[in-house]
Amino acid sequence: MSQSAKKSAEGFSDEERDAMKQRAKELKAEARAGKSRAEGESAALAAIAAMQEPDRAMATRLHEIITASAPSLAPKTWYGMPAYANKDGKIVCFFQNAQKFNTRYATLGFNDSANLDDGAMWPVAYALKELTPADEARIAELVTRAVSQ
Repeated sequence: MSQSAKKSAEGFSDEERDAMKQRAKELKAEARAGKSRAEGESAALAAIAAMQEPDRAMATRLHEIITASAPSLAPKTWYGMPAYANKDGKIVCFFQNAQKFNTRYATLGFNDSANLDDGAMWPVAYALKELTPADEARIAELVTRAVSQ
């Protein structure tokens, strides 16, 4: 049995358990202090700074794009990942670096609070290996649409 199959048969992987622990810490901190926008942004930037390259560079650029495209979204962490929440505190989008769960690409994901509906089926996650100017423009368009009413 392979190492990854063995972990799957035993339950959650070490990376998944770590993400759950990070989320529990985030919830406790929010309950104690009612995190401000500045504290949330500080936590998101710290999560980005802890990433390895090239994910750190992509996450930094995504943070710039998201905060410029949708200033109403509040940066924070979600399961230890940089995420962006609406005024109701619901996560609209997040960045999962490739090292988070040992995947071959990073992911920009959108939750159900994002207004991206397009017919009966639409993408809610995008694999990222690098960011081109065209990708950046598309991401800005998606984020803007995600927060539209």
